[in-house]
Amino acid sequence: MPKDDSKKASKAPARCVTMEHMKSRGQHFLANPLIIQGIIDKADIRATDVVLEIGPGNGALTAKLLEKAKKVIAIELDTRWAAELQKRFGVMHGNKLEIINNDVLRVDLPFFDICVANLPYQISAPITNKLLMHRPQFRCAVLMFQREFALRLCAKPGDELYCRLSLNTSLLAEVQHLIKVGKNNFKPPPKVESSVVRITPRSNPPAINYMEWDGLIRLAFGRKNKTLGATFRQKDVIDLLKNNYNMHAAIMKSKNASSGDVTMGDQSSGKEEKKFDEVKQTILEILEAENMSEQRPAKLDVDHFLTLLNAFNVKGFHFA
Repeated sequence: MPKDDSKKASKAPARCVTMEHMKSRGQHFLANPLIIQGIIDKADIRATDVVLEIGPGNGALTAKLLEKAKKVIAIELDTRWAAELQKRFGVMHGNKLEIINNDVLRVDLPFFDICVANLPYQISAPITNKLLMHRPQFRCAVLMFQREFALRLCAKPGDELYCRLSLNTSLLAEVQHLIKVGKNNFKPPPKVESSVVRITPRSNPPAINYMEWDGLIRLAFGRKNKTLGATFRQKDVIDLLKNNYNMHAAIMKSKNASSGDVTMGDQSSGKEEKKFDEVKQTILEILEAENMSEQRPAKLDVDHFLTLLNAFNVKGFHFA
């Protein structure tokens, strides 16, 4: 009678998955279980939560997330790892795990309560922006970044690393540095140190035109240690605001004429085109009125720039 090897087969160890890491896609996987558990603990996941994981790779974080969350949605660009995740977790967890094999920057993000990710560092800025603009808002995101990027996210006015990224992030969220992670905690080790941060969206973000906000901040932080007075005296800046003023004024005139209403509209409606010297004088008056002429962007916070943007808009000046 032939031997029955089925029992021996059932006791065989799970196969060890060895696939080449694609450094071009930022594939540096966490290998320290203490760091992995620390990230899970900091995320404070509830049993009712839907968790979004970006770039799950070999599933080191995924396994822990599945233990805590109601559902995990994993977005993985690499087809090989997406297939491996399905083999490893698909049968056991069924509908609790959804794998999206696509580029996270090209897909619409689904609903989720929490985002947890060891991100490919080359997409840090665009994915942070995508998360901050996501609606409906999520509760928090616990993300692994390159150390310098993380410190810039967390920087405050006056800090050496304070920049547009710091300001734009603080407009929409609170950021907290959580864990420093050395390069030897990854396989293969990256060339840089890393950090884990928590991003918590503000419940009531300001109701502003974000294109205008971006225009103002780009202009101001072109030279963040230069005074705003010096920046706004530059000919190209004055020309930009003059052209925007005249364009918005013309649009409002056209709208009011077509509706037969010459009293409605923003405060630039019905005004004649402004000349260069007139625009320059008005700009300087705005800065003086808000005590901003001698201020430097590197030391100003969100409230300062919201005040400045409103002051320019009231006078009919726009940055987009």
